[in-house]
Amino acid sequence: MGIFDKSEKKAEQYDHDVSPTDLPAYPHRESTDVEDGLFENADQLRRRLGNRQIQLIAIGGSIGTALFVSIGTGLARGGPGSLFLAYLIHSCVLALVNNCIAEMTVLMPVSGGFIRMAGHWVDDALGFTAGWNFFFYEALLIPFEITALNTVLGFWRDDIPTWSVCIGCIVLYAAINVLAVKAYGEAEFWLSGGKVILIFMLFSFTFITMVGGNPRGDAYGFRYWNKPGAFAEHITTGSLGKFEGFLAALWSAAFTVVGPEYINMVAAEAKRPRIYIKAAFKTVYWRFCLFFIMGALAVGIVVPYNDPVLVAILSGEASGGGTAAASPYVIAMQNLGIKVLPDVVNALLVTSIFSAGNTYTYCATRSLYGMAIEGRAPKFLRKCTNNGVPVYCFAIVMIFPFLSFLSVSASANVALVWLTSLITAGGMIT
Repeated sequence: MGIFDKSEKKAEQYDHDVSPTDLPAYPHRESTDVEDGLFENADQLRRRLGNRQIQLIAIGGSIGTALFVSIGTGLARGGPGSLFLAYLIHSCVLALVNNCIAEMTVLMPVSGGFIRMAGHWVDDALGFTAGWNFFFYEALLIPFEITALNTVLGFWRDDIPTWSVCIGCIVLYAAINVLAVKAYGEAEFWLSGGKVILIFMLFSFTFITMVGGNPRGDAYGFRYWNKPGAFAEHITTGSLGKFEGFLAALWSAAFTVVGPEYINMVAAEAKRPRIYIKAAFKTVYWRFCLFFIMGALAVGIVVPYNDPVLVAILSGEASGGGTAAASPYVIAMQNLGIKVLPDVVNALLVTSIFSAGNTYTYCATRSLYGMAIEGRAPKFLRKCTNNGVPVYCFAIVMIFPFLSFLSVSASANVALVWLTSLITAGGMIT
């Protein structure tokens, strides 16, 4: 809390020194009104997100199913070596993107984020394309997370009605996002805190067990890097097959490693964006290094890429009981005969996946609203409630979670694969 307090004090001094009329005069600048010493938007959104909320959204807002569950796909197809290299390379590329988007966001913390910046600084056609692509990307991520939640819940029992989970998630996402943005920020603060705890718990599990701290007393270390090997063959055999495995791992990294765009999207509702948003962007580098790169390394240590349970899950052949837990970490715990901990991890996985879906609901709503402000979506979508919630945009976004009912009549993993393919392409374009 000390860091947060210092940032608050610094921001208060900054706001006293700078008035709204001193800000750069850009066509889309949205900070004309002042309320309680805070800059308000010229549109109907409200700046209500505090520093502690933004910092946790920056750390955990984009961490969900991919890092804990879907990362197993990249491991099975590419092997631990390819997975680690893919996540390292893609993180370095996105670090450069983070530099650029941080400068633009701090200068222009507008609603709609980078999709409006693309139209302002490059071309209207690019802004239109980026906006609709990102909207569908975020909207399709919502049913993806709900479908993944069904898969993870199968760890405890396989008779949980899929439709009931879908309905429960839709109702909760609607309840959180229909309220003021402060309610969303507070929910994400606590849910993202759970993600951070889960990540460090899994890292501790990896280190302790690899040096022999497990029921079997097996100090396996980097054994799986030697046998079955660091690089898996995918599609074909030989060196070409290993390169194809690396490309498959890189595709997995492209889906998993994200982040700067989510900070960019909340900038329009941050209290003091030029202080808080700047600080949030700085944490992205640590997140790439600590969470994504180290996460890829840890997964390759605890599970071999040819683990029969992992392969069965990815092929859609697993059903019921423990095999329904698609997380490589949970599979590793079961292989080592560890009790209780898999249940704790799975419970935190449920909250993490739910949190990610909540973030995607928020971002999809704001991206559609940003396009409406620019005239790239129907004008009626500009309508907001008194609390600053784009009500019609929200109503349209809440149609997409119903796609999760696709998993009712078939294996949840099959629907998960369909959505992943659509989403990853949209993410690469973004």
